[in-house]
Amino acid sequence: MSAPRCVLPGTTYLLTRRCSERRFFLRPAPEVNRIISYCLAVATQRFGVLLHACCFLSNHWHLVATDPRGELPLFMHCFDLLVARALNARYGRFEALWAAGTYSAVQLTDADTILDKIAYALANPVMAGLVEAGHLWPGLRSRPGDIGGRSLVIRRPPHFFRRDPARSLPVEVTLVLTPPPAFEDLPLATVQARVDERVTAREHAARNRRRSQGLPFLGRRRVLKQSVFDRPRSHEPRFGLNPRVAGRDKWRRIEALQRRHGFLEAYRAARQALKARLGTHVSFPAGTWLLRRELGVPCASPS
Repeated sequence: MSAPRCVLPGTTYLLTRRCSERRFFLRPAPEVNRIISYCLAVATQRFGVLLHACCFLSNHWHLVATDPRGELPLFMHCFDLLVARALNARYGRFEALWAAGTYSAVQLTDADTILDKIAYALANPVMAGLVEAGHLWPGLRSRPGDIGGRSLVIRRPPHFFRRDPARSLPVEVTLVLTPPPAFEDLPLATVQARVDERVTAREHAARNRRRSQGLPFLGRRRVLKQSVFDRPRSHEPRFGLNPRVAGRDKWRRIEALQRRHGFLEAYRAARQALKARLGTHVSFPAGTWLLRRELGVPCASPS
C-alpha cells in the first residue's frame, strides 16, 4: 500500500507524468498540441490551479504549478482523463495512455527551488538531446516571457470533443501562466529575467555536455517523423528515488520532510483509531485527501 498523499492548499509542485511503455503518444503535431493546451486550460480553470511553466515532450510532461484550493488530485484526474480520451480517439486505441501508477508531485519548498524546477522543465528538450535550444521544440512548451505575459486562447478541438455527451466543455478557453506566489514581491520583468537566465544556463550546460561526449541532437525534423507508437531504445532506470519534497535551502527542506513525517504518523494513528472504533471524534491531520473526500472524515484545518 502506498503512503497517503498530503494535499495542502497553496503548495507549489513540480508535476510529472509519463506515457505507457514510454511511447511517443504526446509527439508534437498541431492537433496534439491543441488538444493538450485545451485540456490544460480547462483543468486549470476548473480547479483554480495556477500554472507557472509547462513542457510536453513526446513521452512525458512537466508542469510547475501552485494549488491554491488543495484540489491537486481532482485537477490531475481531469487533465489526464481528458488528454487520454482525446488522444486515444485520435489514434484509434483503447488501452491506457499513461504509465501504470500515479503521477509525480514534488513539493517545492522555497523560491530558488521553484526557479530551478521551472528552468529544469523548460530546458528539458535540450537536456534530453532532442533540439539544440528550447525554442526549437515543436511541442507545447512555455517560455520565460509567458509568465505573467500573453494568454493563449484555444478553441475546442473538433475531434472527440464535439461528441462529448455532457456538452459541458467550453467552446473557447484561455491558458494563462502566472508568476509563482513565492515571487509576488518582485517585478514581473525580474521574474522573467531570472527564469530566462536559469534556462539559458541549463541549456548551455546540456549542449556542452553532449558536444564533449560526441553526441548529436535528434533535431526537430526527426522528432516530427517519429511514430507515436515508437519509444526510446535506451533502457529506463528503475527502482530509483521518488522524492516528494525538493528544496535547495537545506533547513526548509528538512522542515518540509519533518512536517511530512508528522503527517504520516498522525494519519496512521487516526486510521488505526478509526478502524478500532475508538469513539466518534477521530480527527485526521490537515492535508488528508482520499478519506476526507470519500468518507467525509473530520480533519484538522491547515495552519
